[in-house]
Amino acid sequence: MSREARDFGLTVIVGPMFSGKTTELLRLLTRYKMAGYTVALLKPSIDKRYSEREVVSHDGLKMEALAVEPNYSGLEEALRKLEDVEVIGIDELQFFEPDMKIVELILRVSLEKRVFVAALNLDFRGEPWEVVKELLPRADDVVSLQAVCTYVDPKTGKRCGAPATRTQRLIDGKPAPRDAPRILIGGRESYEPRCRRHHEIS
Repeated sequence: MSREARDFGLTVIVGPMFSGKTTELLRLLTRYKMAGYTVALLKPSIDKRYSEREVVSHDGLKMEALAVEPNYSGLEEALRKLEDVEVIGIDELQFFEPDMKIVELILRVSLEKRVFVAALNLDFRGEPWEVVKELLPRADDVVSLQAVCTYVDPKTGKRCGAPATRTQRLIDGKPAPRDAPRILIGGRESYEPRCRRHHEIS
């Protein structure tokens, strides 16, 4: 279908784990699908939590996806194959290598088509992911999401419930040490959302 003007631009969706980033990404892509646009979704090949061929949100939404090597060459090759696709989604950008060429590639592609990217805002230490940090100020639109802090006070048994902007990594129920590997693919068994007050590093 020909269009009077080609839609383009870059939207980056960020937040901690369990804030609904992937859910929002899938919602936006589905909206374009329903409008008759061609849509493709990419994911880093190291993320195999729920499926190797789908992006699956923590609340069970899913969409078929192309798994790509999380480096410049892998992303560039995938985007070249999707040259005729009008809308591109990229999930879990933080797992891609900290290469400025990846940022430049995404920006270049988003001048010709609509691109949506979902990524963690910070790692488990509370430090920004390099590729996300470089992309955010260059995006046309940023959607910043929050989760709900699930910290439980050991004395009162009450849950915090404050807005959560951090991702807490837990090992056997205790905060992970700062020198733990930066990337650990996992879900509720390893992570929970925390506010700044209750985010801990051992």
